[in-house]
Amino acid sequence: MKDIRGDAKNIRALLSGVKYNIDLYQREYLWKRKHIKELLDDLYEKFSKKHEPENERSKVADYERYFLGSIIICEKDGDKYIIDGQQRLTSLTLLLIHVRYLLNRQQKDNQVRQESLLTDLIYSEKFGNRSFNLNIPDREPCMDALLNNKQFDENHQSKSVANIYQRYRDIEEHYPEELSGDALPYFADWLTEKVFLVEITTYSDSDAYTIFETMNDRGLSLTPTDMLKSYLLANITESDDLRKNSNEAWKKHVASLQEIGKEEDADAIKSWLRSQYANDIREKKRDAEPRDFNRIGTEFHRWVQEKKEQINLSSSADFARFMQDDFAFYAKQYKLLREASMDIKSELESVYFNAEYEFTLQYPMLLAPLKRGDKKDIILRKLRTVASYIDIYINRRIWNGKSIVYSTVQHTMFSVIKEIRGLKPEEIAKMLMERLSKDENTFSNNARFRLTGANRKHIRRILARITDYTETQSGQASRYAEYAASGRNSYEIEHIWPNHFDLHVDEFDHSTDFDEYRSRIGGLLLLPKNFNASYKDMSYKDKREHYQGQNLLARSLHPRAYENNPGFIRFIEESDLDFQPHEEFKKADLDARQSLYQKLAEQIWNPQRLLREAKG
Repeated sequence: MKDIRGDAKNIRALLSGVKYNIDLYQREYLWKRKHIKELLDDLYEKFSKKHEPENERSKVADYERYFLGSIIICEKDGDKYIIDGQQRLTSLTLLLIHVRYLLNRQQKDNQVRQESLLTDLIYSEKFGNRSFNLNIPDREPCMDALLNNKQFDENHQSKSVANIYQRYRDIEEHYPEELSGDALPYFADWLTEKVFLVEITTYSDSDAYTIFETMNDRGLSLTPTDMLKSYLLANITESDDLRKNSNEAWKKHVASLQEIGKEEDADAIKSWLRSQYANDIREKKRDAEPRDFNRIGTEFHRWVQEKKEQINLSSSADFARFMQDDFAFYAKQYKLLREASMDIKSELESVYFNAEYEFTLQYPMLLAPLKRGDKKDIILRKLRTVASYIDIYINRRIWNGKSIVYSTVQHTMFSVIKEIRGLKPEEIAKMLMERLSKDENTFSNNARFRLTGANRKHIRRILARITDYTETQSGQASRYAEYAASGRNSYEIEHIWPNHFDLHVDEFDHSTDFDEYRSRIGGLLLLPKNFNASYKDMSYKDKREHYQGQNLLARSLHPRAYENNPGFIRFIEESDLDFQPHEEFKKADLDARQSLYQKLAEQIWNPQRLLREAKG
């Protein structure tokens, strides 16, 4: 081999003034939402361990480093080609674009320079031509749209381009709220100066791929699940048959979980151990140590060894019971929940709704009240009750503009886990309803709930729920899956008001006031993509006639929806909801629809649901 160089570089040194190319034969950008969430959670955990609001920014220099692994570069004729690491570099670039956007939005004078420094890590400009530091031509239109906060149509794009656009939206959705506001410039400094990768540079393709194969293909590492199994089996000393039976039972359920996905066995074990045994969680303060809940998430195999007394593992029989009975029970329930998260299943619909928000904390929460020996009916009542609480909790927070990302809500959800362990269905309902009664995030607290760039996915799901509820309560079949699906023939958010301020100057003095009002949820519908494209610029009077052929929530704007529609009329009378047709759609009309949607939300996410679910 020729000389090979290895350098630990922070993100600034890695991306400043450097262009990285990718050979044509390199694989696509394949990161999924799960990987973005894990990256954001890891960065948040490491940053918050040292950060205190009262710190001077210069203190960031003393914060701990965070290593993101290695990348392999082949340098040829002065150009750098990424052999391994494009997934991380692409994802980091997307994160830098979002942090830059947040700095720009805050518009503080002392952050203008910082925003400019971030720009240098994303792209450079020469003779009026912009080129991104990840120099991949077919991605440039998408990256340019993200950089300028513009919409981009990911349809008919390459897999990498579509995935890049989707992962950026995931960053917007899951970016921790605690890293915004006053903490943002600190985090931007830490991200660029204290997050490191090891850049391994070679000068020939053959050397680069030899290193790549050595690092990735030499043997198969034991997984945490494998290591936990080995430890448990080593402590079953009573008989060979007992050890053999325990091993077979463990393998059977691991295989069953892996039918769902590659890492589902580890995720199931984490959820099980957290639900039943985690007694504490890392405190929200600088230098706080990881506790049960955190350690189970990162090293559950070691945690079990250290906490064996806490989880009642002492005798050979205890270890066998843990493998054959406990794991079997919770693995089965976890698989049931994961299957319910992928397709709407009768009696477990809320599990699916929660999963749409990538609310992974629901799994340890749902397992928490379950006890081995619970009958099927009791299990379902417990699961439905807790899932309904999570559904209400999530949508209340979204309606009030609060984050639901993991880092923001994990402490609250952990306290719920501890409170509901082993409780009966009625006890769970009583406790969680009391929690909801003390929650300030109610639907009535935000009369101005509206569509923003950051909550589009959430608004779309809420509109799908409201639309589906209106129809099912009127005696129609559920079409939620159709309304919430994504793809070429999916439904889109429709603004009832076309984007023409000049049509509303009689009620608004400024276009910004019009834009804010226009995007309130009461002025929105969910309609097929082709309809939205064809009619969105029409006047309300013209569009209302076309709404007649759409879903019932859209049709309710027209008087004919109230004719020869006994199911709808019955629903209005029984629910006491103020549905009414609107001849025109002025500011007062939008206010009326805003109030209607709020009351619909209060009915859909009524805490009394918990009592009904608990009783079965």
